[in-house]
Order: sequence, then structure tokens, then C-alpha cells
Amino acid sequence: MATVVPIAYQNTSASVPDWLNKGDNAWQMISATLVGMQSVPGLVILYGSIVKKKWAVNSAFMALYAFAAVLICWVTWAYKMSFGDKLLPFWGKAGPALGQKFLIRQARLPATTQYYDSGAVETAVIAPFYPMASMVYFQFVFAAICLILIAGSLLGRMNIRAWMLFVPLWLTFSYTVGAFSLWGGGFLFHWGVMDYSGGYVIHLSSGIAGFTAAYWVGPRLKKDRERFPPNNVLLMLAGAGLLWMGWAGFNGGDPYTANIDSSIAVLNTNICAATSLLVWTCLDVIFFKKPSVIGAVQGMITGLVCITPGAGLVQGWAAIVMGILSGSIPWYTMMVIHKRWKLLQKIDDTLGVFHTHAVAGLLGGTLTGIFAEPTLCALFLPVTNSRGAVYGGSGGVQVLKQLAGACFIIGWNVVMTSIICVVINFVIPLRMPEEQLLIGDDAVHGEEAYALWGDGEIYDSSKHGWYSDETTQPKPSSGVTQVVVNE
Repeated sequence: MATVVPIAYQNTSASVPDWLNKGDNAWQMISATLVGMQSVPGLVILYGSIVKKKWAVNSAFMALYAFAAVLICWVTWAYKMSFGDKLLPFWGKAGPALGQKFLIRQARLPATTQYYDSGAVETAVIAPFYPMASMVYFQFVFAAICLILIAGSLLGRMNIRAWMLFVPLWLTFSYTVGAFSLWGGGFLFHWGVMDYSGGYVIHLSSGIAGFTAAYWVGPRLKKDRERFPPNNVLLMLAGAGLLWMGWAGFNGGDPYTANIDSSIAVLNTNICAATSLLVWTCLDVIFFKKPSVIGAVQGMITGLVCITPGAGLVQGWAAIVMGILSGSIPWYTMMVIHKRWKLLQKIDDTLGVFHTHAVAGLLGGTLTGIFAEPTLCALFLPVTNSRGAVYGGSGGVQVLKQLAGACFIIGWNVVMTSIICVVINFVIPLRMPEEQLLIGDDAVHGEEAYALWGDGEIYDSSKHGWYSDETTQPKPSSGVTQVVVNE
């Protein structure tokens, strides 16, 4: 038996410094991997299954491309713009996160020290007990899923080459601003706006950016908007399941440690998601006489999104209340307001990301300002004595802070996303040419999800008339919750 323990396994060594907490590091890497699996394969499968058959490959690839592109941009310049030294009140200084000396030192978010007005330290700088490499990877998977959520608004018609430009530009000029402002030590972070795990940074921003980009890209073909059935509902549920289970890492990893607040966040996440799914399904049964599977997935998502800004800050009973509201308010905006408001009908938001992420994210942020519990707030937030409105004191002001923070995220995303789309359109058309829109995957990629006729063969009605997305007689959507159809 060896008498000398290898350096890698010594309790204190170059590879195991005295500041390293192995449990925290393991949980952070597991959390990051869970969030990564929400995107790949989670949203890759969900997008490829929930769309019309002719767009399955293109939709899945948009998600896969975004995941890879964001990673390279993230470690090259975007991480430090989001979590590095302060450049502006809403932006960090750009720089690479690739060097060994940077990645193996203790994680630290340098702009997060909270000060009293007197100049004394109120809350020390965020410095988890694991290396920067874990922090960089953890924050990357959040940035990646944000871009992939935006893709949900643009499926079925965005030029793939335009999307390849959009991803790094939006990450650089929009995502980094929200991330630094709310998480990295920007002005909203120090002002005390609560966003536990991304209700604003991820969901509100992706919902608004997706809706804005959908306006600039333009709609799908008329026949695609009128009939857009999912090509595989069971695979869609598999993707949705990965999304739900992966949210344990999404919300459970944000305390940056495996502590009691992490446990609260995971439990609240599941409580709210289950409640929201059940409420949405009940509303479908009451008003449309059928429980829609797609509707249940939408309800699950709105519940997950709504709890995200307050997952570790609210009590279990508040998570149920948030689930009831997230299963009903976005349902109402999607099923009722959407069909009555001409602006919402004009803009073709393919998967209804505006309702499931922007509306639910704004709702969650506002409800967090109402229900945030003081003891739980003290476990996580940099501003001492933070609390929701129901607990009195400064709680009423907190709701106003939440609304102000939301207005900043909404305004920045509308303006910056519009600028990015206009600039790209000067170089590459945002929308596919008509011949590609008519054919779909075969024309765009030379590939098809299902080889129902010859491999690589363009659909020919004279030869393939026995099956076509286009020629199938229209059928009413089950539960009328298939919001991929925008009337």
C-alpha cells in the first residue's frame, strides 16, 4: 500500500487549497451541468419536437449553435463584462477568462462589496469557496439558456446566418448589462433589487428581446402560422422534463454554496412549478373542455419562471400563491388578451415566449417584492434588512424597486435588440427567403428530422402526396393552448 498520498488527494495542497470547500465546489459544478442539460439536450429536444416537422432540424440547431457560440464568447470577453471589475454602473470591464492563474484562484465577484452611506462595509464581497473556473462555467450556462429562450420566439423563419451573428452581439451588448447590473455588482444589485436566480436577468430579458426580435424578423408563412402542429408530443415532454429537473441547478446553485437557502430554493421551485401546471390544466379543462399537454408544459414553465427571482427568498406557502398566479395570469394574457390585442397578433412570437417568460418573469419579480421573507433575505441579499411588502417596514419600497428594475431591463432590451436587428439586416436578411420558408429543413440544412421519403430529397407533391405538413386537413388544437399558432 502506498504511503505517500498523491497531491490531488491531499487535504491541503496546491490542488486542494485551504479555502476550497469540496462540497460547495461539487454542488456548483453539478448545478451548472444541470442547467446546461436544460439547454443541451433539454431545449434542443423540446424545440425540435414542438414545432412543425419541416422545422424540427432548424429549431433544434438554433439552440445547439447558441450554446456553443455563447461559451466561446463568454470565456473570451463576456464573463468579465458581467462579473468582473466595474466599468460603468451597469457594465463590467471586458477581458478573457482563460488564464490558469485566473481560473484556479478562489472565486470572487470584485464589484459586489456593499457599503453603507458612511463608507463602512455592509456586506463583504462575494467570494465562494471554490475556484473561478467553477464560477465561470456556472454563469456561462445561464447566459447560454437566455439566448436559446430568445430563439423560441423566432423559430420557423429566422435566417440561420443572421442568428449566427445575433447570438454574440446580443450576448455582448444586452445580456452582460442585465447580468452585471443585477448580479455582478451593478447599480441595481447595490440598490437592492431582488433577482435570486434570473427572473429578470434571464426570463424577462429573453421574453422582451424575443418579442422585439420577432417584430424585426417578421412572421412565419401564413400557412405555418395557421397550422403548426408539434411533430412529436412525447419527445416534447422529454425535453420539458429535462427543463423541470434541471431547474434544481438553476435555482439551487445561486447561493454559490450548498447551504440551507439552496435547499429552500429547490423545494420552492418544485412547489411553484407543480401548482402552476395544475392551475393551467384546470383552466384548460374549464374553458376548452380538454386538458392540453402543451398547455400543461406552458404552465410548468410559467411556474418555474415565476419562482426564479424569489426561489430562496419566499416561504413555501408563498410559492403556492405564486404558482396559482403564474398558472392563471400568463394563461389569461396568452389565451384572452393575445387574441384581442392587434399588436400581439401582428408580432409572430412562435412559442409564446413573451407570455411564458416576460409576463411570468415580471410577475415573479413583483411577487418577490411582496413575499420576500426577512430571515431568508438575510441569508442571501447584500442589502441588510431587506423584506417583502407583507412583512412591513421597507417592504413597500421593495415593490417599487422591483418594478423600477424591471423597467430598466425592459427598456434596455427593447432598444438594444432593435439596434442589433437593424444592424444585422444591413448585412444579412433577418428572414429566410421564400423558397426556404416553403420547404423548411431540407432547403436550409439539406437534412430532415424524419426520412419519410428519400434522404436529402426535397418534397415533391407528385411523389410524396401521401404525407405533407401542408396538405393535411386542419384540425382544432387540443385545449386551444397550442400558442405556436398565432391567429
